[in-house]
Amino acid sequence: MKRHLISAADLTRDDALLILDTAEEMARVADRPIKKLPTLRGRTVVNLFFEDSTRTRISFEAAAKRLSADVINFSAKGSSVSKGESLKDTALTLEAMGADAVVIRHHSSGAPHRLATSEWINASVVNAGDGTHEHPTQALLDAFTMRRHLSGVGRDLDGRRVTVVGDILHSRVARSNVLLLTTLGARVTLVAPPTLLPIGVEQWPCEVSYDLDAVLAKSDAVMMLRVQRERMNAAYFPTEREYARRYGLDGQRMAVLPEHAIVMHPGPMNRGMEITAEVADSPRCTAVEQVANGVSTRMAVLYLLLGGSEPAISTDRSDSARTEESK
Repeated sequence: MKRHLISAADLTRDDALLILDTAEEMARVADRPIKKLPTLRGRTVVNLFFEDSTRTRISFEAAAKRLSADVINFSAKGSSVSKGESLKDTALTLEAMGADAVVIRHHSSGAPHRLATSEWINASVVNAGDGTHEHPTQALLDAFTMRRHLSGVGRDLDGRRVTVVGDILHSRVARSNVLLLTTLGARVTLVAPPTLLPIGVEQWPCEVSYDLDAVLAKSDAVMMLRVQRERMNAAYFPTEREYARRYGLDGQRMAVLPEHAIVMHPGPMNRGMEITAEVADSPRCTAVEQVANGVSTRMAVLYLLLGGSEPAISTDRSDSARTEESK
């Protein structure tokens, strides 16, 4: 593992499998009576969020606390950022406080890279979403979920077909997933109206389709993306009803999927637009499972960046005995 996690492109196949395998170990902690490891005791993790977030911020906070790290939650609202403080001055403040890792979500693409490559801070930097650029830990938890359902623990996603549907243009999740899933051997197809595909998408390592119905029957996983109205400054499709008719996943379309296929969504959902309530609440939808997997995956990322080379979970007899006594 490198010192920072800024982009899914930073991860080799071995790096990705190391994180996913470590996440499997971390997932076992959730089954313990006491869901904590002493691995990062004495380390400080700062959640530096310049954008609103529920799942990602809480997930990183839970992950750090389960590893016994000290957690500082920083929200731009109500801080000196609202008074005009720059990213540099905020970083210098965190450095003075002794931060070991900074988990940053920012509205500007490239902000985590700037923080990691500057000399403002010595902490490890984890990109928790930057503008419309990337969200690597979301791609990791998605791959973790797919692997559990489609390939099995310890394996990659070689030959699996993944279809990503919706607002590709504004989606950092789509970009990171294309990079990571391709690294793990999956074949990715993007499905969206032409207006919601970014310029240069033909250079991405994936296929592109405008017809959702044409690809469903051969998909092992279908990931529905939220239409990000808050980032739109123009009309990208005629009406919401028209979008739902062409690119929404309903029960009829879900029935076309192979029996083993799963439906994914990074959240939050626009029920009735990109996904119907029938599909969102069906056993085939992994949206809630993805949230749980996110904690395990982010525990793995923080451990590998900060924990060194020691095993994440001790297996010596004394530790086993203590675990048994606590049951």
